[in-house]
Amino acid sequence: MFSSISTAPAKQSVSDTISVLSGRLSSATLLEDRRAAILGLRSFAKDFPATVASGALRSLIGSLSNDGEDVDTVKVVLETLLMLFSPNQDSPEASDEIVLWLADEFTQRQDNITLLLDFLEGADFYSRLYSLQLLTAILSARAERTEECVLAAPLGISRLALVTCADIIKGNTTLQESFAQLQVPSPLSQPSSGARDEGGPDRDPEVYVIDGLLDLTLAVSANDMFDVRIAACDCLKAYFFDHAEIRLHFLKRAIEGYKTGLDETANVLAVLLRPNNDDAIVNPYRPWFAAIITFHLLFNNPEAKRLAMAVTEGDAEDGEEIVTSIQSVAAHLLSGLGREQDSRVATGYLILLLGWMFEDLEAVNDFLAEGSNIQGLIQVVVRPGPADEIIQGLCAMILGEIYEFSTKDSPIPRASLHAILLSRLGKEKFIDRLSRLRTNPLMRDFEVLPQKLDPSSPGRLPEVFFDITFVDFFKDNYSRLLRAIDREPGLEIPVSANGVQQGISRDLVDSLRAQLGEKSKALDESHMASTTLERQLGQEQADHRKSRENAAVGLAKVNAAIDAVRRDHAAELDKLRQQLASEQAENARQLKQASQSKEVELEAGRRKLVSVQEDYKRQIEYTKKTSEAELEKLRRKIASLSDDHEKQLSKASKAAEVEVDRLKHRADAEAADLRATISRLEVDLMKTNKTKAQELHTLQEEHAAQLALTQQQSLAKVETQINLANESASKCARLEKELNEAKQDGLKIAANLAEVTDAKQAIQTELDDLLMVFADLEDKVSKYKARLRKIGEEVSDGEDEESEDESEDGQEQSDDDGESEDEAGNGQVTATRKTA
Repeated sequence: MFSSISTAPAKQSVSDTISVLSGRLSSATLLEDRRAAILGLRSFAKDFPATVASGALRSLIGSLSNDGEDVDTVKVVLETLLMLFSPNQDSPEASDEIVLWLADEFTQRQDNITLLLDFLEGADFYSRLYSLQLLTAILSARAERTEECVLAAPLGISRLALVTCADIIKGNTTLQESFAQLQVPSPLSQPSSGARDEGGPDRDPEVYVIDGLLDLTLAVSANDMFDVRIAACDCLKAYFFDHAEIRLHFLKRAIEGYKTGLDETANVLAVLLRPNNDDAIVNPYRPWFAAIITFHLLFNNPEAKRLAMAVTEGDAEDGEEIVTSIQSVAAHLLSGLGREQDSRVATGYLILLLGWMFEDLEAVNDFLAEGSNIQGLIQVVVRPGPADEIIQGLCAMILGEIYEFSTKDSPIPRASLHAILLSRLGKEKFIDRLSRLRTNPLMRDFEVLPQKLDPSSPGRLPEVFFDITFVDFFKDNYSRLLRAIDREPGLEIPVSANGVQQGISRDLVDSLRAQLGEKSKALDESHMASTTLERQLGQEQADHRKSRENAAVGLAKVNAAIDAVRRDHAAELDKLRQQLASEQAENARQLKQASQSKEVELEAGRRKLVSVQEDYKRQIEYTKKTSEAELEKLRRKIASLSDDHEKQLSKASKAAEVEVDRLKHRADAEAADLRATISRLEVDLMKTNKTKAQELHTLQEEHAAQLALTQQQSLAKVETQINLANESASKCARLEKELNEAKQDGLKIAANLAEVTDAKQAIQTELDDLLMVFADLEDKVSKYKARLRKIGEEVSDGEDEESEDESEDGQEQSDDDGESEDEAGNGQVTATRKTA
């Protein structure tokens, strides 16, 4: 019963596992299940590439298409496909035929290569990297077929090539200038089929790259070519980015082509000023691209704006009305809005006008010359019902910009324009339209939205309305234009173009007129002040000459005193140097004498010590010799006594035994006494040697101490002499410091003299400037009187007499002021003399 439970399940083979995973990948409905199946297949791809490819290759490629929006799934699929192209070397299924078969599977269907090319434009790094590696592997296996698929794919790599080219030349002046000289095959021409069939060379007509980019941007109408068109437009913008000369050259060529009427297909001005309404319905991006290119040509370029404004239509000699380029653009804009044309066309015109009229008073006045333009824009902004937020917001922005840069002298005066906007439009609606435009996803999320054709919506126009430069312009000036309607009409905005300020405040004009009368009165006062200044100048010159003479005399005295002090210091310094030299010689002599005397004393001490040592040695030797002689005498006496005893013993041995013993004991006692005497003498000798050695050591220490004391006394005398020398040196330094201070006093006197000279020159320069100002004021007064007489205003004699009376009063007041200034000047000169 339990045997079946304990039995292990049958082991599944690799091919069966791969088949199960392949079936799960093709039939699973959940993304997680498909991803798990792909991960399982990836684990077998390196070792069993043929089995995995035969069972799951098409399912893997289909997963790239079906699950292309999931980054993780795409990454795993691409990794699996790359493993199939590069299996392990020791795999039994690894062979070159597998790689060729995989490449054929990709290149047999154009959609497979197109799918990989689409991943190159994604944002994920690994998807782009693996797609590029996979294309490289396919190209290595089937080069010719892969090239055909890439070139035949929609857009292929042309868009990426144009974007790369734009990134390379943008901001590089050298590359921008050389880029225009390149020639490329015309994008509008078709290659000769006969030449290709016969294997002959491709004879497509070549054009300059700028003309080719214009043709690609403006003349191509296919919707699926939009990505290439916008890439070509970006390349054109990079060509004249931040290069004023190229922008002007490009615009001049466009103006010349517009006036001559040649090749209007790829001329931006011809597309804008002579639009084809039927073509705008089919290809609305043609005028949009033309407007964007022109916007970049004119933006922040006053010279280009001036050239574009000079373009007109109509012949005045034939009685035709002259229509300027701005009026033509405005007319086509309002006409398209009235026909409810595609909003992309109107958006392009509005972007162009916003960049053109910003901080350009002449362009604003030209736009206001046609009064219906304002009415048409207001009608679009206040139009009821569902409306395009982009169009209404841009129209409101143009109205705010026109009011911001309008003046009192505009065709529609600033005050009238302000009243029209408040009455017809209203502040709340104006702010509401601009706010809606700002919050519109196409404007708000411009940086994150893909500005290209949506492949998931074939046949529909892409949702591309703005340009990155215009988006930055809108965000930078949104607050300014939002508050423009709140600004008083009397306060005009000054604008500087080409270094010339345009637009003035009317209050400033009135104040200047009021100042004219004050300047006339000031002119008369200036005449009187000049006379006073001349008198002051004469007095100042006399005082200056006197102060200069006094300064010269004082300087001579100071120089003489400095020379005398210098001589005294030099003599005293020489005397001190001689005294120092003599003292140093005396110190050296005394030191030498002290050294010699000490050496003599030391030598005498040494000799005395040697003599004492010799005396002690002689005494010791004498004592030793005396002791030895006595010892020898005793020894001989003992020997003689021994002989006598032996002779007496032979005669009377028995009788003399007692005597012999007695004598023997006596001899032993005497010998012991002699030995004790010898020991005592030896001890006395040792004591005598020790005492004499101690006396010798004590004598040596006394001589050493006396020698050290003598050396210390000598060193003290030498240090005393050195201190005297140092005091002499410090005294010399003090005298040199006094000499330097005397020199600095002389330099200060010279500096004061130079300041007096500079003050004189400054007074003379100020007088010359005042004379020039008075001359200019006299000329201006004469011109003003002549202009007044020229326009019919009479200058009565009473006014002349009144001005003369005022001049006399001003003269008296100036005389009083002159006297006070003379006193102040005299006080200043006196202070200068005291300082000197």
